[in-house]
Amino acid sequence: MSVRDDYLASAAVAAAFLAEPAVAARWAEPSALAKLSVGGLAGHLSRQIVVIPGVLAAPPSAAAPIDLVEHYTQVKWRGADLDEETNAGIRETGETAAEPGSAAINDDVAAALAELPGVVLGRSDGGVLVPWTGWTLTVDGFLTTRLLELIVHTDDLAVSVGAPTPEFPPSAVQTVVDLLSRLAVQRHGAVNVLRALSRAERAPATVAAI
Repeated sequence: MSVRDDYLASAAVAAAFLAEPAVAARWAEPSALAKLSVGGLAGHLSRQIVVIPGVLAAPPSAAAPIDLVEHYTQVKWRGADLDEETNAGIRETGETAAEPGSAAINDDVAAALAELPGVVLGRSDGGVLVPWTGWTLTVDGFLTTRLLELIVHTDDLAVSVGAPTPEFPPSAVQTVVDLLSRLAVQRHGAVNVLRALSRAERAPATVAAI
């Protein structure tokens, strides 16, 4: 499957989980992520679907797209302290999105899902200006970053409400694991990542990519 197809399928999986009764039941409780409620986490996850039609409907960017590793090198939140301004802003945006409640978020997600196939599959291959960063990614690169967000945060949400993590398309998971592996090598070095994956007795304490 293409990244575009994987994004659409993964968005549907995440949307279905957002609508699970367990999520609404624990809306105001703390999530598995520090300083973020279940509702705030759901709000952040929903934005990986809700804002996409608007981003992809914009005219193609004239700027040259950057590589995904460079993208994650430049973002301010990666590896930053929990209370750093960017991370605090991400939490605030999620909590604000959650204020109308679970039903309202699910309505917004359902409306975006109806738009997504035409926007995602019909988008030309020109660069995508990512409005919250100010730089440009390829269409597939941008959707890969959203795949990472969808899969990682759906797992966070499942852990938060004590539910099994839903299954995503294997090709989508592979794309995200490949990206995380590249980022882990960049941060920790190839030897540490190789040992973490193959030699438990020599594995470093962490090879966390983000």
